[in-house]
Amino acid sequence: MNAATLPIISMASLDSDDGLNKLRHAASEVGFFYLVDHGITRDAQQEYLALSRAFFQLSAEEKQTVDMIQSPHFRGYNAMGNEMTAGRLDAREQFDWMNEEQALPEQQLQYPWQKLIGPNLWPTTMPKLKPELTTLQRKLSGITVNLLQKLCESLGVDRNALDHTIGGQPYTHAKLIRYPAQESQQQGVGAHKDPGYLTLVMQDSQSGLKVERGNEWIDVAPIPGALVVNIGELLELASNGLLKATNHKVESPIHGVERYSIAFFMAAQLSATIPVLALPPELKAKASGPTTDPNNPLLTDVGNNVLKGRLRSHMHVTRKHYCDESVRHLLAKSFAYAATTDICGDCRA
Repeated sequence: MNAATLPIISMASLDSDDGLNKLRHAASEVGFFYLVDHGITRDAQQEYLALSRAFFQLSAEEKQTVDMIQSPHFRGYNAMGNEMTAGRLDAREQFDWMNEEQALPEQQLQYPWQKLIGPNLWPTTMPKLKPELTTLQRKLSGITVNLLQKLCESLGVDRNALDHTIGGQPYTHAKLIRYPAQESQQQGVGAHKDPGYLTLVMQDSQSGLKVERGNEWIDVAPIPGALVVNIGELLELASNGLLKATNHKVESPIHGVERYSIAFFMAAQLSATIPVLALPPELKAKASGPTTDPNNPLLTDVGNNVLKGRLRSHMHVTRKHYCDESVRHLLAKSFAYAATTDICGDCRA
């Protein structure tokens, strides 16, 4: 299927009713679209992807100095085989960073998700990585906040209807990702939906991202300069299922080719609880409620929903930082209503 069969949305068109209608259609019928005229030039994107390649070309020893195993906040480097999706290992390596914050002392933790709050890990051998990526983080955050407000407008509610869940800044999580070439097709990242409000993906020239539509998987081929946008589960929840969080996956490249991408996830603040928007009658009639995976239930409180995903994906970090008695007690209280007994096989947190 041709890449153009996914909608292409111009940010510049969203000041018009026609542009908002196209945005709503893309977000409700597909859940994925290309975004152009977003303010980050094609050349700037190539520079960020080159920076990503430079990071992954660091020696194994240099990358291990910022290994995620050191971070109870799930920041830093993951080598191949250290992240799981849908219960299977992903064939990729990555570097994760989030909002730069001060960690809370253990004795002040009231909720387990507060353990996610903390500083990022930055390699001392690559000093420009921190300023470049935090600048990119601010740019992408601005794009997602603006886009979220435009989506609210497209739903016939106040553009600021979800602003109270964001506060001064949204919760953000970003990844540099490298998919090494494999001898045969493998799971680069398994089929899943994203948990937040919105995801932006910056791709290099290699395909591999696939979106589920009906009974088939379609390629999301790179379009130079365009960002790929997808709707997250929290936005599906807030729209009572009108907007769609769509299954997607990445297949590993083969024949000596590598794939690089940068993924940016935006959600409400970790302390927020997601409301259901009061849609106008004609749209409310089309909203059938959010879909949910019984093996990975969606929680309306953002912090626990985000933490649940991290605990399942990064088992080595979970075992090291979330299995002591005090944290297990907090987990038991917060996840009493969710199927979380499989989060940590060693201690059944």
